Amino acid sequence: MVQKIIELALRNRLVVLLLAGGLFAYGVFSIGKNPIDAIPDLSENQVIVFTEWMGRSPQVIEDQVTYPLVSNLQGIPHIRNIRGSSMFGMSFVYVIFEDNTDIYWARTRVLERLNYAQRLLPQGVTPSLGPDGTGVGHIFWYHLDAPKMDLGEQRALQDWYIKFALQTVPGVAEVASFGGFEKQYQLVIDPVKLQFYNFTLMDVMNKVKANNNDVGGRKFEMADMAYIIRGLGYIQNKADIENIALGNYNGIPVRLRDIGTVQMGGDLRLGIFDADGKGEVVGGIVVMRYNENANTVIHAIKERMKEVEKGLPEGVRFKTSYDRSTLIQEAVESVKGTLYEEMIAVSIVVLIFLFHWRSAVVILIQLPISVAAGFIFLEMFGISSNIMSLTGIALAIGVVVDDGIVMVENAYRHISEAQTKKLENPDNA
Repeated sequence: MVQKIIELALRNRLVVLLLAGGLFAYGVFSIGKNPIDAIPDLSENQVIVFTEWMGRSPQVIEDQVTYPLVSNLQGIPHIRNIRGSSMFGMSFVYVIFEDNTDIYWARTRVLERLNYAQRLLPQGVTPSLGPDGTGVGHIFWYHLDAPKMDLGEQRALQDWYIKFALQTVPGVAEVASFGGFEKQYQLVIDPVKLQFYNFTLMDVMNKVKANNNDVGGRKFEMADMAYIIRGLGYIQNKADIENIALGNYNGIPVRLRDIGTVQMGGDLRLGIFDADGKGEVVGGIVVMRYNENANTVIHAIKERMKEVEKGLPEGVRFKTSYDRSTLIQEAVESVKGTLYEEMIAVSIVVLIFLFHWRSAVVILIQLPISVAAGFIFLEMFGISSNIMSLTGIALAIGVVVDDGIVMVENAYRHISEAQTKKLENPDNA
């Protein structure tokens, strides 16, 4: 069988060369199309359901949020497992699907079931889906270098300007902010004054909510003009909160400033982000979507950051905390270096032992074709180019070289035996 294939290839050399050229061209096309990453994605095919109910204990979260969600998400097709986790003020439900399930189909089915489970949760508690990224989707971290701004101002700049700009980059699932302080109005109530005026904390909360709202009315016409009636009641500063009327005491209006104080502060933090032990910083984590090219997404993020940096306040710059593209480039360069080293070493060995440059060319040609064919199969089976797959290709180069040397040596042996028989029996040649 092998002899017939060799004979067929020798009789149709042009066809073989065209097939080899086409295979190499398609392999080069697959290299550009195949996603490149440094870390192989071995995470499970999962959808995360996140629910926040601040101020509640883990047991309350477990009983009133996590358990109803887990019990109602059962029965979705192609589910392998469901895991629930409850902590202070937060609930996480991990819905694990089969590996061959389309992730966006899975997210749609989970969202459909959440619409039904919503009625079982406490009032005001709304579950939401996590980003459509994997466990290795954290491809880029950055922080701000802003010596003239405090941590609260940096966090506001990150949340209301930088984050929105970077989320529009193709392939980005989420930009998660970290560090700094989230500004908030804090009411410090004096319990003695609260008791003296006969108010409760719920009265104070309801009054603050009711006085932080815009309302709309109908329109009326006057002198050929139409006017829209609006009630503007959104809080703009601390004074607006301090002047909120809670009620009256012996005919005298009682305002919020009469029972406590209002101050600007930071929200409760569960951790900080420190850069090189030099102090706290504010920044963001870029999460990549499923099946995206990490190298392409990181390049697009850097280009967008250059545009965003032009609109930042004076003295504010971006600094990179983690960049996976560096590892990706090093992995690709390692494979290229291995390929070049093998080609040079094989050329030297063949030329020294055989003194025949055409034999060296035969071995060298099959190296890039074999590597290109490997990327065709990576693209065919949906496997990204990462450290594991690229290392496998680098190791396979040695096997390809050994195979080429054995084939060339075997061809020389047969040619030598044929020449020897011809010299020994010139009449039968």
